[in-house]
Amino acid sequence: MHWEQLLSLKRHGDTNKRLRKEEDDTRLGFEVDYDRIIFSSAFRSLQDKTQVIPLSKTDFVHNRLTHSLEVSVVGRSLGRLVGKKIIEKYPYLSNEHGYHMNDFGAIVAAAALAHDIGNPPFGHSGEKAIGEYFKTGNGQQFKKQLTDKEWQDLIDFEGNANGFSVLTSSRKGVEGALRVSYATLGAFMKYPKESLPKKPTSKICDKKYGFFQNDKSFFCDVANELGLLNNKSANNIGFERHPLAYLVEAADDICYTIIDFEDGINLGLIQEEFALEYLIKLVKNAIDTNKYHSLTTKEDRISYLRALAIGSLIQDAVKIFIENEEAILKGAFPYSLMDKSQYKAQMNDIIQISIKNVYQSREVIEKELVGYKVIHTLLDKFCTAYNNTIEGTASNYDAIVLKMLPERYQDQKENLYERLLHICHYISMLTDGKALDLYKTINGYR
Repeated sequence: MHWEQLLSLKRHGDTNKRLRKEEDDTRLGFEVDYDRIIFSSAFRSLQDKTQVIPLSKTDFVHNRLTHSLEVSVVGRSLGRLVGKKIIEKYPYLSNEHGYHMNDFGAIVAAAALAHDIGNPPFGHSGEKAIGEYFKTGNGQQFKKQLTDKEWQDLIDFEGNANGFSVLTSSRKGVEGALRVSYATLGAFMKYPKESLPKKPTSKICDKKYGFFQNDKSFFCDVANELGLLNNKSANNIGFERHPLAYLVEAADDICYTIIDFEDGINLGLIQEEFALEYLIKLVKNAIDTNKYHSLTTKEDRISYLRALAIGSLIQDAVKIFIENEEAILKGAFPYSLMDKSQYKAQMNDIIQISIKNVYQSREVIEKELVGYKVIHTLLDKFCTAYNNTIEGTASNYDAIVLKMLPERYQDQKENLYERLLHICHYISMLTDGKALDLYKTINGYR
């Protein structure tokens, strides 16, 4: 892979090539990507979507929106630090093409901002709930009418693939959706493969999938424009990662490891004493013990340790990337950056205590159960009504249910797979609160 190709400014529908040296630095294309994402309704909805604690009204607990903003900030730092090294190593990128180290930061920041934009309500359990509706619920009835890959898209519903759809899928009057640059889409695509074959290798890029069958054509267009390396054969589609996708993933790994831990402490689910015990190896070279002991509140002490820990992990991730940059360009680095971190053991320890005390806390489990019930009910009502309407067998109740769909979801999809995916997409874009509210309405609780 080649950096000048990987940093493509091309957007959906472009007929002329966009050159970096011709860009207006006051309105750089990669920064436009960030603006378009942050002003989108899909991004705004993240303010009421679960990060760790479902439906939490506690002020200091992160939701998907605050998490995404923080991942974006960390991603920008990672991108700029890496970009500085890349420009130094390949000066032609600046001299001949006009690229700047901040371009790398802008791309990673935009992709990181969008990294959760396709996630359904109720956290990762929301993805599982959608998948299980088709795998073990009433949605099983559709299996025989779909191809293997279409069916896998549904039973393994994936927020990353849904996010790609949010960013790129055209609808009437809105061609190419947000029309972000191909470079940002490349950095966003952590798993550049289709849903089957499932986990064909142990490579990090094959861990999940990154696009639905509906979006296959455009996905391949983006991958080919960026010069991503094809790593699948026969009728299967898959590519090696865009190098900057490693930085987006690292930013997410750093934030959820440290910040979910911080949330657990602030919620009282993890004892404060664990903070210093578990973070000390990350912060020992930077901590000012006098300053730490001068902080009088738990929140301030934890915040100080969190900032130092994130700083250490950023520097470590940049070091790993630069040391392996040539292997990454050859598609020969099958790991996440933090898998090779000198702090991997410490990060694993922190994650394990978060799993035990936070992710598996009674509050989380109870509200995940609510999420399953809500999502299964909504999928059942809307899939039934939508399909019955297309097939001409709709009841009056079906017609009433469909009136609950927003105008943009009223389009008729003739293909069964597209219809089911259309409803899944609608449900996935609901906030936690809106999904619960709609569930109560449909069940006559209001």
